[in-house]
Amino acid sequence: MNVLGFLNRSNDLFFHTSEQLVTTDTVVNAFDAFVETYAGKYEETKVPCLVVLDNASIHSSGVFKFKKKLADWQQRGVCLHFLPPYSPELNLIEMLWRKVKYEWLPLDAYQSYGHLKKWVLEILGNVGEKFQIAFA
Repeated sequence: MNVLGFLNRSNDLFFHTSEQLVTTDTVVNAFDAFVETYAGKYEETKVPCLVVLDNASIHSSGVFKFKKKLADWQQRGVCLHFLPPYSPELNLIEMLWRKVKYEWLPLDAYQSYGHLKKWVLEILGNVGEKFQIAFA
């Protein structure tokens, strides 16, 4: 299972899962879903959302597909900023992935794929409530 996530410093998490190979289409679909949820807030507040991305190949391999969507996303209040190459540690979401993998997942989550999937969805569904990250 692959998870793409959008996290802010208030521990508000939007996540998109896929059990297929992650491609640019997968990322575009995740962004479309996120933009759909944010668009209403943007209509109300007119405060844009800046999404920070590392330079993972899935973010840049289908640049044309991504670029086609940028204007639409921006119009709906979501802008993108790419981090410099080789600096994913600057992306807040990396802290979440580290917490999930090394602190919040119990050892018995690895008994089976189904068990792991259940635990991952349980944890991600409770980020901001049961599971919090204290950003310095």
